Amino acid sequence: MALAIVLTIITCGIYGIYWFIVMTNDVGRLSGDSSFTGGKHFLLTIVTCGIWSFIWAYQVGKQVAEAQRQRGLAVTDNSVLYLILNFIGLSIVTYALVQSDVNKMA
Repeated sequence: MALAIVLTIITCGIYGIYWFIVMTNDVGRLSGDSSFTGGKHFLLTIVTCGIWSFIWAYQVGKQVAEAQRQRGLAVTDNSVLYLILNFIGLSIVTYALVQSDVNKMA
C-alpha cells in the first residue's frame, strides 16, 4: 500500500488512476456487484468534473461493508468518513483505507 501511495505521488497521479480502477473492480467483485466497476466510475468522475468522486466515495464504503457482511466479518461502514476525506481533498487516504479493507478480505 505504501508503494502505491509513493508511485501515485511520483507519477503525479497517473498511478492513482490505475489504483482507483483496479481497487474499485476488486471491491465490486468482493461485494458481488458486477456493475460496480472502476472504468465506469472513472469515466463518470471525468464527465462530471470530479463530482462523481464524492458519490463513489460513499458507494465504495457501502460496497466494502456489504462484502464484509457477506464474509461474516465485523462490518465497518466508513461511507461518511470516505466522503469527508474526499471533500477535504484527501482522496488518497480514502484509497489507502479502502485498499486496507480489501486486503483484509482477500
